Order: sequence, then C-alpha cells, then structure tokens
Amino acid sequence: MGDKVLKLIKEDAVLVGIDFQDKLMPAINNNEELQDTVVKLIKGCRILGVPIIMTQQYTKGLGETVSAIASALNEDLGDIPESEGFQIIEKTSFSAMGEPTFIQALEKLCKKTVIIAGVEAHVCVQQTVIDLLDKGYTVFVAYDCISSRKNEDMKIAQRRMRDAGAFCTTYESILFELLKGSKEPGFKQISALVK
Repeated sequence: MGDKVLKLIKEDAVLVGIDFQDKLMPAINNNEELQDTVVKLIKGCRILGVPIIMTQQYTKGLGETVSAIASALNEDLGDIPESEGFQIIEKTSFSAMGEPTFIQALEKLCKKTVIIAGVEAHVCVQQTVIDLLDKGYTVFVAYDCISSRKNEDMKIAQRRMRDAGAFCTTYESILFELLKGSKEPGFKQISALVK
C-alpha cells in the first residue's frame, strides 16, 4: 500500500457520480433504493463541502441525469456553507478517465481521494475505478451507491475493484468518516439525512 491514504479526509475528497441517466436507470437492479441512497450521499457531501463531479455517458442516447439526483445537486440546503459545487461532464469513453475534460476537472480540484457512486458497476464504474487507482488516486467505492442491470455483474465488479485496491464501504460510513465527530459542523444535518 505504501503511502496510500487509509481514511477519508473531507479536505482531500471528491465525489464522482457515474451515469445516473434517464434511459439507463430504469433497467438497473434495485434502482429506486439506489437512487434514494445516492441522493443522501450527494446531499451529505454538499453539507460537508466535498466537491462533486457527475458524468453522463453519451447524453444524446442515454438522457440527462435522473431528476431526483439532479435535484439533490441543486437543492437549497439552508444555512450550510456552499461546497465547491458540482460539474456534469459528458463522456463517450466507458472510463471517466478516458475523457480529457473529466481528467482536467479532477486535477483542477487537487484532491487525491475519490468517492465513487454510479452505474453500471461492471462497466463504467469498474473501468473508472481501475484507471483512478492506476493513476495513484485513493478510491472509496460506496457499495450501496453502485449497481448494474444484473446483480451477478455487480457482485463480480465489487470483488474486482476491491482486489484492485479500492476501499469498499457504504454511503453512511463515508459521511460519518468525513464528518469525524458529533461536535463537527454538519453533524445535525448528516444525522437527520441518514435517519
């Protein structure tokens, strides 16, 4: 592992959401529960000031980001300090790292820890995770924020990403690790979010 970061530190983290799109999501296994969980992860990251990059695979064919997730990115969260916001990046390469605009956006943030949510787990998510690891990023995959059309594909992708060196965890674990303690700003909002 060497100098690999073992803990999530909010100042060094970015959330990457992969391809939660209108024409793809209805076919995804467990898509309603997945959507609810992703919305919580997005809102939690916004509350904690973690920047967000979303990707869309060939938007013309697969549509825009689904409305519930798009709303979570734009919703007014009250009196919290605004995070660095979010970007939506169009791609045609399965791996987000195959899209130069994505690489530029990621490098501009100067963060070395990437939190991953997305579909499909065994295609775009897996390829992005492996490429990020290859470039020296520390990657945390939110298992309850990824899915595929078939459960078997997702399970094998989870194993492959873990074997490649990604840390596999859950959205709630991620938010509380970023938070660190109950005296930290955002604790009340995060607690209410995960209930």
